[in-house]
Amino acid sequence: MKLLLLRHGQTAGNLKKRYIGITDEPLCQEGIDQLSALHLPEFEVIVSSPLKRCIQTAVHLFPNRKIHTVSGFRECDFGDFEGKNYAELNGDPRYQEWIDSGGTVCFPNGEEPEAFQKRSCNAFIETVAQFKACDSIAMIVHGGTIMSILSRFAVPHRDYYGWMCDNGHGWLCECTNLTIHIQEKL
Repeated sequence: MKLLLLRHGQTAGNLKKRYIGITDEPLCQEGIDQLSALHLPEFEVIVSSPLKRCIQTAVHLFPNRKIHTVSGFRECDFGDFEGKNYAELNGDPRYQEWIDSGGTVCFPNGEEPEAFQKRSCNAFIETVAQFKACDSIAMIVHGGTIMSILSRFAVPHRDYYGWMCDNGHGWLCECTNLTIHIQEKL
């Protein structure tokens, strides 16, 4: 199966380097402009996180196509860090603890990274099973969602943070029996 894992276009929060997880923020004009420069192949099925920024990205890139939303592809809930950036969190001992842990401890009043990664991977497994008769799927999701999926299913293996990608970027892949082979970085 041909697979596209693409991070949504930029939002105002992304431009300000804010942790935008559950905040249902739309694309900003810069994000729309960025997406206009992408030229992607056709995909049989288009899947998206239910958050505005992903749906808007999917609609922009694949106009007049049915978009299947998958709740499990939502971004992580960053809890008390939501909507803030490094400058605003610098000096907060809870933020330093999270940094020192390599991003493995729970976000204060948010989602545990391990639970988020498991949710993302389970949504991927269920989506691939649902559309197993299809030749190609485009998944328009969040950076953390992509990182979760690729750190578990891609070969060769990289850790979670080894799969970071910018807004409007991602990977074209081949997926066989839940093993993802990277073809091209976008």
